[in-house]
Amino acid sequence: MAQAIPLKASEVEVPRLRSGRTEGGGKLTADAPLAPLVWFKAGGAAEWLFEPKDLADLRAFLADLDRQVPVMALGLGSNLIVRDGGVPGVVVRLGKAFARVQKRDATTLDCGGGASGILVSSTARDAGIAGLEFLRSIPGTVGGFVRMNGGAYRREVKDILVDCDVVLRSGELVTLPLAALGYSYRHSELPDGAIVVAARFRGAPGEPQAIQAEMDRISASREASQPLRSKTGSEKHTNFLINTGSATAGEIEALGEDVRRRVRESQGVELEWEIQRVGRK
Repeated sequence: MAQAIPLKASEVEVPRLRSGRTEGGGKLTADAPLAPLVWFKAGGAAEWLFEPKDLADLRAFLADLDRQVPVMALGLGSNLIVRDGGVPGVVVRLGKAFARVQKRDATTLDCGGGASGILVSSTARDAGIAGLEFLRSIPGTVGGFVRMNGGAYRREVKDILVDCDVVLRSGELVTLPLAALGYSYRHSELPDGAIVVAARFRGAPGEPQAIQAEMDRISASREASQPLRSKTGSEKHTNFLINTGSATAGEIEALGEDVRRRVRESQGVELEWEIQRVGRK
């Protein structure tokens, strides 16, 4: 039985949400722990976690949600620090209904916003589409790749994106071409609260065996240089932070700020955060 739970004290008064199933079949959870859902395994809870059943459910939920309630999308959480005070408003997590990938034409894939980089690159290989191999090395989902212009091994999403489908904070569904995203390094101009639900990626004709060989090369290179089994850091790579199991999000962020300070003081170089930091301290 769904139970009415008021929002926590915040800057504005908003209508109550109900923990349980939405009319469209999605799942809405109050005070949902986010640490298990992000790579650092640290941080606070979402005021509300919404897992939509499908696109129609997501659109209806956002259309009905008071515009003053902030909304944030969550993928695999591999490039994210959720602060210990938690995330106000609604965190949206796309599930299996958004994780499909299929061939559109000889060089293009239709990819759901919840699909992983491994699924996209493997589907491209099987379809004989080259140029998407680098996605194999990025621990994330299509929605995050598109929002952050994800990249690795001298390739970025801007090199393969045709367009993307986005549900705006109002619930409106729009298709945005590459030029509309205003890409720069690990940044786009997508508005706050917008959820990337699908994208078209275009590569070039290739042989599956050659594509697999490139994926293997990328995997081996990443294994040799990056902390694949840490959350997330190692002695292999000086640009990663490590949670050995019990660190708080505040401690992780403080460590990063200490590294920035030391580099600035000793080298005169201002390091910028690539990891997103969200929520209340």
